[in-house]
Amino acid sequence: SMGSGVILKSKVVQPADCLHYALNLPTSVVITGIDKPEILDQAVQAAVTFRPMTPEQVAGLVAKTREVAAHGEYELFKTSQHFDSTAKHPEWLGEESPRVQQLAPAS
Repeated sequence: SMGSGVILKSKVVQPADCLHYALNLPTSVVITGIDKPEILDQAVQAAVTFRPMTPEQVAGLVAKTREVAAHGEYELFKTSQHFDSTAKHPEWLGEESPRVQQLAPAS
């Protein structure tokens, strides 16, 4: 829900905001990425304090993040290879199939 905490560097949202938003989405599981006791405490607190968000609350959170989200600076999974293991290991993809090579020959 926080992209390794990068969005928190914007100083626009708090961890609980992100966790509450993620919990509000129609999902069956939210994986929070707990790597130390403090983060576990934060996740438990967010779960305990969670109440379904109203459309107005969602709109308020989206409005609060709109400016910092506009250019993807804090969404490295969309704008960089930081979270893309395949980009770091292109050999995992193997060769393009003959059909792909036929449709889009390498230039």
